[in-house]
Amino acid sequence: MVRIDPSSKLKGKFDEPRELKAILSSQRADFDRAPYPSWSVRKANIEKLRNAIFASEDAFIKVISEDFGHRAAEETMIAEFLVLKGGFSHALKHTPKWMKTRKASTALPYWPAKNRIVPQPLGVVGIISPWNYPLQLAIMPLIGALSAGNRAMLKPSEYTPKFSALLKSVIANNFSDEEIYVATGGVDVASAFSELPFDHLVFTGSTSVGRKVAQAAAKNLTPVTLELGGKSPVIVDQSAKLDLVIPRLVNAKLLNAGQTCVAPDYVLMPQNDINAFSAAVLKQAEKMYPTFAGNDDFTSIIADTHYARLQDLLEDAENKGAKIAVAGSDDKQQLAKERRVPLTVVTNTTPEMKIMQEEIFGPLLPIVASETLDESLQYVQAKERPLALYWFGEDSDKKDKVLKTSHSGGVCINEAAWHVVQDDLPFGGVGPSGMGAYHGEHGFESFSHLKGVFHQSRFSQGKALHPPYTDKTRKMMGLMKKIL
Repeated sequence: MVRIDPSSKLKGKFDEPRELKAILSSQRADFDRAPYPSWSVRKANIEKLRNAIFASEDAFIKVISEDFGHRAAEETMIAEFLVLKGGFSHALKHTPKWMKTRKASTALPYWPAKNRIVPQPLGVVGIISPWNYPLQLAIMPLIGALSAGNRAMLKPSEYTPKFSALLKSVIANNFSDEEIYVATGGVDVASAFSELPFDHLVFTGSTSVGRKVAQAAAKNLTPVTLELGGKSPVIVDQSAKLDLVIPRLVNAKLLNAGQTCVAPDYVLMPQNDINAFSAAVLKQAEKMYPTFAGNDDFTSIIADTHYARLQDLLEDAENKGAKIAVAGSDDKQQLAKERRVPLTVVTNTTPEMKIMQEEIFGPLLPIVASETLDESLQYVQAKERPLALYWFGEDSDKKDKVLKTSHSGGVCINEAAWHVVQDDLPFGGVGPSGMGAYHGEHGFESFSHLKGVFHQSRFSQGKALHPPYTDKTRKMMGLMKKIL
């Protein structure tokens, strides 16, 4: 999803790594004093968090934009605050139901015993969040952790220092360190954070860093939810209505300047359709953004290293025979000064190009020639499983085939990216794009222990299976084998 550059100079220490163990110990001690918060306590915490975040909406919009160099205020409102508003509302409405003890059936031979499932808070949840949607991807898992009755520690990205400082202040002004703590600092703090023996750890970021986080957590047998990324494909079927496809695809690709874990990464379509499709995509981008440089609606690339990486991907592709087409006619020097990258369509792609090997994480859109659905599915399945897959078309048989034979964290049909904001859908990856899921009830369950409880009846005949074993025992075993 996001990448941490090992050579990054953004390594300022705001929290000493050695302090983190003390914070975790204090949170665990506080949890032990009240290991099963009532709904009234959880509700108060969720509402307090919601009110604190939304009271600082303007301040968050400002600092996020400053961290990016520029980010459209509307994008922050749409992708951060509207998503969080839905998450808060959903949790407040449904958590009482999620908390309830659940009935489970009992196998006939063990009647009249009863089975129950009791959702139990885990304890302390660690959350490592990225820079691309810094507020949403820190607070959404926190909502799940609080609804499940946990304490939490957060580590936001070093690429958004102003945001991180504001989040730390907002949380500290409303919660004690024993309830929620925000650790700020560079990769040294993040590394120490991932090695703490949490009861559950959530990481959102790149697959390469996710592997390191999983290895660190494994030393403590800490269960993890990894929200990673990958090359999320778009399959455009010949039955698709292009007047529907193009604005939805371009909007999803250019949201946050393509710096989105579920952004469409590349398009698969027949060769004969590529040129017309490419031209229409560029025209749509220019309609949405008449200019890219100086446009308040368009977001900058987060850092110079990320901007340089995108330019390197284009140079590598062009040197290997790709054709490059750029939306708009902005001055290149001004674009570079502002770290703005217009939508750039890349055709004549080959597997050897780096742009076809790495998650792009920017507004570059390769188009790959693929003549049939089977060919497209074979292409997708031969690669690492992505976080998302997007299919556009009207042929229901082909749609069903895509859903049954492709593997990805989530899918949109005739849309892109919006599955992420559906609170009743699990958000998560598969294989290299992640493990586990959260959002809504799925988050509640990820941050709970669903404890199975067997209630034995005083009328149980189980003693017939106790030693010493007799003919009665063997008769009982024979009867049970017939029933089971």
